[in-house]
Amino acid sequence: MRILNVLSRKGERSAPPQGADRPGPARGGTVIRATDLTKTYAADGVEVRALRGVSVDVNAGSFMAFIGPSGSGKTTLLNLLGCLDKPTSGRLEVAGTDVTRLDRRHAAAFRGARIGFVFQSFNLISVLTALENVEYPLVMVQERPASERRARVLALLDAVGMADQRDKRPEQLSGGQKQRVAIARALVTHPELVLADEPTANLDSETAHTIIALMKKMRDEVGTTFLFATHDTRIIGAAEIVYTLEDGRLTGRREQGA
Repeated sequence: MRILNVLSRKGERSAPPQGADRPGPARGGTVIRATDLTKTYAADGVEVRALRGVSVDVNAGSFMAFIGPSGSGKTTLLNLLGCLDKPTSGRLEVAGTDVTRLDRRHAAAFRGARIGFVFQSFNLISVLTALENVEYPLVMVQERPASERRARVLALLDAVGMADQRDKRPEQLSGGQKQRVAIARALVTHPELVLADEPTANLDSETAHTIIALMKKMRDEVGTTFLFATHDTRIIGAAEIVYTLEDGRLTGRREQGA
């Protein structure tokens, strides 16, 4: 697996957009501090308490999984930690910033500078090719030069086994192929933090292990922090810290060698 070219020099980061240029935490420092987070939705006039007082600290360079049954709050928690949504109550700091105070525009800039996402539903842009989907955040968020974009995108597509499918649109790809494109897009900006919702659910065992190895190499060489919401035993086995969620509460934590 050729993944060395995917990474910049050890410790190198892509330049963040204007307004989001504060340095991130050093490896091992706290990158996320969540305190007593709650999230309540109203669905058809019924109050749904998706999260009930969740507190968790995440150190930079973590490889961490959140597990639990469907409906336990895993995706809701990732959305809060990734600044895609705001808690109903509680305090949340990401890379030293109280993200609950960011308005929509500043939250988007913050995400673009620091966070990569792998969505369970892929969220690929239907009119763009695989290559263009992966390239998109480099164009729209980081404004990288064309030569740098192309080299980085092609290297990542090669790393996830999609270089020969780069000119196909999402409708021409299988679920597993879409998943790999989504993973490449999440990693292409060299984010400080990657949040992945069931990233290996549509992948065969060989490809899943290749993706996990790529993510761990990015963690080791660039310092990226990875958080997963998953049922997949392959991700759970690779994680170094595993939290269990049930009914919107953290009910367990274990550390494991991986």
